Amino acid sequence: MGNNGSSALVEAWRQQSVWSQAANRVKTSISRARLLALLLGVCFAVLGAASAQVMDDSPAWGRSLAFAAAIAAGLTPLVGQHATPQRVRDWTRLRSISEGLKAEVYARLAGGSVYRAADPDALLVERVEQLQFESADLTRYTAELSPVLRDLPAIGDLVSYMETRVKGQINNYYLPRAQQMRSRLAVVRRVEFTFGALTTVLAAVGGAFEVAFAGMWLAVAATAGTAVTAYAATGKYDYQELEFSRTASELERTYQRWLRDLPMSPEDEDRLIEHCEGVISVQNEAWMVKWQGE
Repeated sequence: MGNNGSSALVEAWRQQSVWSQAANRVKTSISRARLLALLLGVCFAVLGAASAQVMDDSPAWGRSLAFAAAIAAGLTPLVGQHATPQRVRDWTRLRSISEGLKAEVYARLAGGSVYRAADPDALLVERVEQLQFESADLTRYTAELSPVLRDLPAIGDLVSYMETRVKGQINNYYLPRAQQMRSRLAVVRRVEFTFGALTTVLAAVGGAFEVAFAGMWLAVAATAGTAVTAYAATGKYDYQELEFSRTASELERTYQRWLRDLPMSPEDEDRLIEHCEGVISVQNEAWMVKWQGE
């Protein structure tokens, strides 16, 4: 390791890697399942409409399209099993454990608050074991994972804590994630607008010119638009963008106050570290509650 640390610190950092990998793996499977369910739903609507439209002129093609539509409909609930509310709850808990372990490691490295105790490593081991004990039912997700070899964060005092932990969270996580959520939300809104406009046009065509196929494809466009809206709702892009931006702003204000208040007493340093970890923890807890409310 490039950063010399106690065996307790190294082990806690290794465990954090395992829980983070597990959370990422479950999140990826949930995201893929939701996207595939969306695509299958749209395919079912399109193929069903196409089947009805061509059945009279080409029965073979009509039956083939109907068969494909039935397959898409049948696969949708199977895919959905990877994005059940229970699996979402498991993911949020995995991420919570990962973030909890990370917070303990950073607090121990900064040497503040409770880690001013006579035996900080013993306290770290105790807290890590408690976190893992409370999540024993999730070990099925971590059993086959190995820790990623990483240096401990380069933190040894309050200054390095503020630069690495606080500034790092702002610039490398919260602001980029807020921008990512804004971009995703913008894409969803454009798709929703497209399907909404298509629905309006098809309704106008069907009503004004009495074109039979317009009504059929009107239902498809409406179904697709509804599916995209539901997909965006499960992704909670607007909520995530707000939370990431809010947390980044609060951490930045805290960082600027720290610069103005230098130098600080040990007691003030402790309170500052507790406040920073509290801001991050509150964001994580609010995020968990929102996701688990599904």
